[in-house]
Amino acid sequence: MPVTALGQCVAGGPTLARWRGHGIGPAGACVLLAMLGAMLAAAPAAAQQQGNASPSAGQMHVHVDLVNVVASVLNASGKPVADLPRTDFRILQDGRPQKIARFERETQLPLDLAMMIDTSASAYVEMKFEREAAVHFINEVLRPGDRMAIFTFAYRIHQLSPFTGDKTTLIRALRKMHLGTGTSLWDAIYEGSHALMKRPSDRRRVLLLITDAGETTSHLTYSQARDAAIDAGEMVYTVLINPMRNWVGTNLGGVHAVETIIDSTGGAVYPVATAEQFQPTFDRIDAELRTEYLLGFYPVPVPAPGSYHTIQLRLRAASPGDRLRYRKAYYTPKESQ
Repeated sequence: MPVTALGQCVAGGPTLARWRGHGIGPAGACVLLAMLGAMLAAAPAAAQQQGNASPSAGQMHVHVDLVNVVASVLNASGKPVADLPRTDFRILQDGRPQKIARFERETQLPLDLAMMIDTSASAYVEMKFEREAAVHFINEVLRPGDRMAIFTFAYRIHQLSPFTGDKTTLIRALRKMHLGTGTSLWDAIYEGSHALMKRPSDRRRVLLLITDAGETTSHLTYSQARDAAIDAGEMVYTVLINPMRNWVGTNLGGVHAVETIIDSTGGAVYPVATAEQFQPTFDRIDAELRTEYLLGFYPVPVPAPGSYHTIQLRLRAASPGDRLRYRKAYYTPKESQ
């Protein structure tokens, strides 16, 4: 309480007279003046404390997202290897070791799968068997919580079904497949990747291409398709239709480009030369999807928004012939969350 106000309260000076004019007695006036004095005395200290806290308040708090990596381990015979412990894996970002913060064997994360079917004339030879194998795949791969959408592509991309877990809807959609002209492979990868990107982030994303890898009519480039696949965090599996039963007449440039995308995203290319090979090929993909490992890490150092990073996954005690499939690159979100 200021000395002058306290003296006036005790002596009954003009300050007390003003309070009396409002019907407040001497004791009440002294109490109010004491409270006012305490508030005035505390104000400079509070201001000073606030001034000292301002640099901290102005600091930027960086939110680091968990980076998930879905991986398959295959033995020398190409069969999935299950039941490996966390300690068997090492993960690096841009060559720097990272701490594994999340680990699941045979992950139960639900699956979002975009099936992209090439309906161009060059891939139409085995369409009947392709449809039958796709029906078998739908019946086998989809489990409760999983979702699939079906697309076809020739010159244009058509979405025949939404993402759904209803197998009847998906099988009916396969009956809508029609022959088209041209092959817009890069457009198909881009469109399928963006459709998957809109799905919830806490689900696995898979792009399944059924194609002869021809590319003739895309409006987008290979680089745009590859970046979209990486950005979606998806694995890309390709059933490569090769009815010639050899590489004569095959679009080797398209095959190599798809393999390059798969090297960044994880997945595989499975050549199919006969109608009978479709079903066992789909079964191999199904088996791999059901024995995947899920690893997650918080990147150190913290990456800048919108930056590109490489991932390296290693097995500490790999058996001869063991192979790892996983996404080898990712982009951070363009804006920090």
